This record gives sequence, structure tokens and C-alpha cells, in this order.
Amino acid sequence: MTRLLLMSDTHVPARRPGRRSPGDLPAPLWAAVDAADVVVHAGDWMAVELLDDLESRAARLVGVWGNNDGAELRARLPEVAHVEIDGVRLAVTHETGAAQGREERCAARFPDVDVLVFGHSHIPWDTSAASGLRLLNPGSPTDRRRQPTHTWMTAGIRDGELTDVVLQHLERP
Repeated sequence: MTRLLLMSDTHVPARRPGRRSPGDLPAPLWAAVDAADVVVHAGDWMAVELLDDLESRAARLVGVWGNNDGAELRARLPEVAHVEIDGVRLAVTHETGAAQGREERCAARFPDVDVLVFGHSHIPWDTSAASGLRLLNPGSPTDRRRQPTHTWMTAGIRDGELTDVVLQHLERP
């Protein structure tokens, strides 16, 4: 099984109180990075140092830039990433628009994708479109906004299928 870690909206360092350095994510999230075969970041990094840290630490990193990311991150990351992992076609983007009608819009925009990972809202999301497209937003591990906890997701890919999608909660970062 291929182990995935999905995160977004880390907003480093601006929104993480007491941050010692740009790459200083919560310890449980770093442990999840170390355990994952593929780390996916759906944008709003805000610090190129975090990209550097994840590139050096993750076995494999797939990332995109978000609306709050500056020129240096946009120069290194795509707006949309497409990868195939063990037979699962994955796309990653930051913004998907309003929640209403999201499944239909994304199914039309990504017709040849099995799983779409997105961010922007900081609100966890796990639904499927009528086409079978699975839409996942891991929330934010550092900026929970109106959510009760900070979050990210873990999942697996086994025999060409996405499995074991779990929303991970961090009570205190």
C-alpha cells in the first residue's frame, strides 16, 4: 500500500503563533510526513522555506501554489498538478470555488481524474461527484479558522483504489 499525507493552507509563518522558523509545522504532522510515501500540499505555503523543508524530508512531494503564495513559490510550483500513483489519477489545485455545485464543476474540469485534492477554505471536505471523482480538502494543520481543530488527511492507495481516508485532528498545534 502507498501511504498518502494530504495537507493545505499551512500559511507559514504568518498564521502560526509562536512559530520558531518557517518550516516549523506541528510535530505530529512532521511524523506523518516521515511516515508517508507521498506528501500532497494543496497550496498557501507562504514561505519557500517550507517547500524546501518538505522537499528534503518527504519521500515524494506533490504541491501547487495557492492564492497567498508569492512569486518565488509560483516559479517553483504549478497551479494544478496531475500525477498517477499506483493506478490512481490524482489532481491537486488550491481553489475550486463555492461549495455549492463543487462536485459538478470539478467533475467537468477534471474528467480524467479519480481524486482531486484542494484547499483554500480551511474546511475539511470529502465527497464524490456523480462521475466518481473523489474530492478531498484536508483543512489546515495551522489555521483552523472556524473549525474546532487543526486538520490534515491520511489515505492509502491499494490495488489501484484510494482507501483508508482519515481526517486527522490536532487539538493544539
